[in-house]
Amino acid sequence: MRTRRVVPLALSAALLAGCGEDSDPEPDAATNALPTGAEQVDLDQADFRPTSDHPYFPLQAGQRWTYREVEKDGTTVRVVVTVSSETKRVANGVEAAIVRDTVTEDGVVVEDTLDWFAQDGDGNVWYLGEDTAEFEDGELSSHEGSFEAGVDGALPGVVMPADPEPGMAYRQEYYEGEAEDNGAVLAVGQQAEVPAGHFGDAVLTADTVGLKPDVLEYKLYAPDVGLVLALGISGGGGREELVGMESVDAATARAAGTAPLGTPYG
Repeated sequence: MRTRRVVPLALSAALLAGCGEDSDPEPDAATNALPTGAEQVDLDQADFRPTSDHPYFPLQAGQRWTYREVEKDGTTVRVVVTVSSETKRVANGVEAAIVRDTVTEDGVVVEDTLDWFAQDGDGNVWYLGEDTAEFEDGELSSHEGSFEAGVDGALPGVVMPADPEPGMAYRQEYYEGEAEDNGAVLAVGQQAEVPAGHFGDAVLTADTVGLKPDVLEYKLYAPDVGLVLALGISGGGGREELVGMESVDAATARAAGTAPLGTPYG
């Protein structure tokens, strides 16, 4: 899963510290019944569906989010995230939604990814792998970070707990030496102001990268929208904020999951 490295917009010091009445960054046994590290999980594929009705991580075919990301050096990129109408059965047997995440700079693709997500019967949204490609001067340069749960020891993780509460900690993905990202819920009931509007009752999470200990990123998820703002706290970066949401037509929704990486799909 692409880690977005961004810098703060206009949040209070209390929010950035994960402080306040609804925050408690220390996980405990009551709130941490989610996989961490390289912990094995036994998933029942029949308990999963390739969509999500989670208010903080909705995934329905045809949904599209557009983000603006300003990097630390001032470079601005456009990020388009589209839920395909196609699905994928990953190696561990779970059928997953395909979500296309395309990054362009001045209209040229610099990164293109197919992410795979599914929701379990309890409402948790799981991350099951990605096929990612990076491009330089229009040429494929790397597939670094690609993995699939069930292949070569790769393990699925959670991207949004069913009922997020401060103190929850979980792995988002684990593929030793390639993809070792983690998440934690810092606070609920937060607010964010972005070009797409003002959002309240947001969930604040902290993302860390096991392979890059200096990276820390905060993300704000709004109900019935999903990610609205990502904030790079350390490890470099810029700022990413939601610009708009829309629904795409059936042909575009299908192409989002089938068009080769690096090619236009609508």
